[in-house]
Amino acid sequence: MGIRQSAQPLGVAVAALALPSIGAHGRPAALGFLGTFCLAAALLVAAAVRDPARPPRHAQPRGGSPYRAGPGRPGTVLWRIHAASALLVVPQFAVATFALVFLVEAHGLEPVTAGRVLAIAQACGAFSRLGAGVWSDRVGSRMRPMRVLALATALVLGALAAGAAVRAPWTTAALLAAVIVSVSTNGLAFTAVAEHAGPSWAGRALGIQNTGQNAFAAATPPVLAAVIGAVGYPAAFGLVALFPLTAVALVPVGGERQATALAAGAAAADVPAGR
Repeated sequence: MGIRQSAQPLGVAVAALALPSIGAHGRPAALGFLGTFCLAAALLVAAAVRDPARPPRHAQPRGGSPYRAGPGRPGTVLWRIHAASALLVVPQFAVATFALVFLVEAHGLEPVTAGRVLAIAQACGAFSRLGAGVWSDRVGSRMRPMRVLALATALVLGALAAGAAVRAPWTTAALLAAVIVSVSTNGLAFTAVAEHAGPSWAGRALGIQNTGQNAFAAATPPVLAAVIGAVGYPAAFGLVALFPLTAVALVPVGGERQATALAAGAAAADVPAGR
């Protein structure tokens, strides 16, 4: 999932690298560039993407809704993952949307130069998703790394807000760190949702996950633009830092541990009866 999720920041890196110079030739050229990628993706999907084989529906385990407490599940884990993930989308889209404008307006960088800098940061963000996936596999937990990265996101955004307020020379470094760390948790959340929902509910659970994240993602740019216009970048970045800080409290580390223990106990209890 980390490999899959690395595609999004890599796409943003391509856009940051190409669009400032292409946009100088007008909006039609920029939109045509983006449309070409959409067409290429559609053709690749039609030519190469196939659904993997799935076991018959009657062969899949049925334990009721994973959103309700039952054998092997506490019942609140998925809702807390959804809520934390939606909150963590806010810093991701805040820096992705306004980083270029911030570097140009507040730090005087040329748009092409700022785009190149952000392209490097987004590529590093792609590797942060890969690294987070490897980390979670090795420690046997999705939520512990997710909580640590959420806290790191809040701290980096706090530093960015402070640096922007005093025009510190390290503000650009804080912004680039925010670009990298803010995208790192997506793969962990999506993997955890699929694992806790199980094959019979994964589609519905991931639909809920995407709906919540997309709603927050769509609201972030216009709302934050209004905030920046009213109170400036420092206060806006400080406000954004509250979202990952709240997510830290919602990430269900204890619930994940409980669900794992309950599932292991249920599996152990089923062995004698099944064999």
